[in-house]
Amino acid sequence: MERVEVVVIGAGQAGLSAAHHLRRLGVSPFVVLDADDAPGGAWQHRWDSLTMRDVHGVADLPGMPLGPVDDREPANVVVPAYFAAYEQRYALPVARPVRVTAVLPVDDRPDGLLRVETTGGTWLARSVVNATGTWRSPFVPHYPGAETFRGRQLHTVDYAGPDRLAGLRVLVVGGGASAVQILGEIAPVARTTWVTRREPVWRTGPFTEDAGREAVALVEERVAAGRAPQSVVSVTGLALRPQEARASALGAYDRRPMFQRIEPDGVRWADGAFEPADVILWATGFRPTVGHLAPLRLRSEHGGIRLTAPYDRHTFTTSTADPRVHFVGYGPSASTIGANRAGRAAARAVADQLRHDTAA
Repeated sequence: MERVEVVVIGAGQAGLSAAHHLRRLGVSPFVVLDADDAPGGAWQHRWDSLTMRDVHGVADLPGMPLGPVDDREPANVVVPAYFAAYEQRYALPVARPVRVTAVLPVDDRPDGLLRVETTGGTWLARSVVNATGTWRSPFVPHYPGAETFRGRQLHTVDYAGPDRLAGLRVLVVGGGASAVQILGEIAPVARTTWVTRREPVWRTGPFTEDAGREAVALVEERVAAGRAPQSVVSVTGLALRPQEARASALGAYDRRPMFQRIEPDGVRWADGAFEPADVILWATGFRPTVGHLAPLRLRSEHGGIRLTAPYDRHTFTTSTADPRVHFVGYGPSASTIGANRAGRAAARAVADQLRHDTAA
């Protein structure tokens, strides 16, 4: 059992940003526990055909710009290499592969230690920064008959590129950016049908800084109220990029409403018509990976984790139910830019918490 001041859970953009700022503020000792075998966070698991041209942007980690990159290079190569170099440059104390299984209070004291149980041992800490993101918690809704489908059912996490779907009849389910990107890749080589619960909202103008702030504010309201967060992307609207023009011309973005049920060889629409399918690809998003925090009972009556913003009114990082627990990459900070800002705010909140506990 190892004793530290802070455990950071996750070594993606948010976790590395938090670790950098903890070091800058002189918080020591701390450790970053990462469940993956190698650096890169969720980026290392992205599909091979996703190039740097395709991504929505990768914010520079604090103190070390990414620099110019070849936009034809796979994102799952470029970004993990950047993260690995960052860990090395700042000698960040990352332990991997270590998966956190539970975080529990050692006693009933509000300023007592937290026990972090993992696959690689147990740590005792005065504070925890949760930076686990969502990639390990894909969401697939249940529809009647799903278990009878004889074809393949995939989630975005299983998507490996268009080649494996060439010539097949593919239903893409989901109204987010991932669905748009995947349709853009597979429509030229497969027969696609796009299915969403709601009519997509398309963004025709540029995505301005003001629009970004408004989108983040909507997510902030949810986490401040303890509601389950929505992704920032979900409130910004969808946009077609030049690389998706061919798919658009093929009718890939002619959306259909949700089917009524799934059958062995396809789906049944509400009007009784049948649509054959070889593959159902669920681009239905993710949920925050926070199951390991369940023993702390952080969820509000609304189902989410209520956060407060102790330093920056636009950066909600600290749990109101247990101020020893801080969140980065959650809710309004679930973007590369937001993750950096949250890392800084969380580190300041941790430093303040530790000083307060020591003084008490």
